[in-house]
Amino acid sequence: MTEYTEILLRLVLSVVFGGLIGLEREVVHKPAGVRTHMLVCLGSALFVLLTIETLPVEVVRIIAGVATGIGFLGAGTIFKAKDEVHGLTTAASVWAVSAVGLSIGLGYYLMTAIAVILILIVLQLNKLEFFRKL
Repeated sequence: MTEYTEILLRLVLSVVFGGLIGLEREVVHKPAGVRTHMLVCLGSALFVLLTIETLPVEVVRIIAGVATGIGFLGAGTIFKAKDEVHGLTTAASVWAVSAVGLSIGLGYYLMTAIAVILILIVLQLNKLEFFRKL
């Protein structure tokens, strides 16, 4: 059984890390912003924590369910205008944030921190001229 302070730490970290990624999306005026990313990350962490506390053997099933469900949420951020598709990066960031929440829920802090840093770096690549042409 996980200690209450550890559960609190994991839930708070999920909100903070999800919020960092959501803030980047909010700053560039994308459809899913701070609150969406915070809630996705928190929800993913909570699903894992609930499973660990009650049915640890079902963790793999819960992770698969979260990944599938988030795919539907992300699909809602994608839209087509004329001949252009918008929202793919935001959908991908929502999907990645769900993985961040899952990894925090499982207690992988270093892996999570590295992933968050890498996600934020990737989201900044559109500011480089080379990546705008791709």
